[in-house]
Amino acid sequence: MSKVKGKLRQQIFQAANLQCEYCRSLQDFLMADLEIDHILPKVKNGKTVFENLCAVCRKCNERKGTLIEAVDPVSGENSPLFNPRTQIWSAHFKFSVDGGFILGKTAMGRATVETLELNRKRAVLLRRMWIKAGWRPPKA
Repeated sequence: MSKVKGKLRQQIFQAANLQCEYCRSLQDFLMADLEIDHILPKVKNGKTVFENLCAVCRKCNERKGTLIEAVDPVSGENSPLFNPRTQIWSAHFKFSVDGGFILGKTAMGRATVETLELNRKRAVLLRRMWIKAGWRPPKA
């Protein structure tokens, strides 16, 4: 977890609309604060600059770790993981009709969904509960 503070931290959270930039969980509906992740990890010479930082929930951050690529479960080929600073979420992902699941639309999206376990049981359950309560229709 990064210790980014001040104006840069505010810029990251503002760019993310106070939601995890991978699973789209809103800060207000999480039991822990959003964290700052280095898209290209510091151990791989990633810099602590806006272009390399994103807001993530703890679970997505734990699963991403220092990874920058993963296997697309459809093609079996390596694919870069989704980069929230240079790519548009809706180009690579969509919500299922009921809003509970995140579906990968591209090799990158599928590799990211699988690697970060974006459809882990509790995440799907929570998305469905939020929708049922009227708190959050899924938005890309």
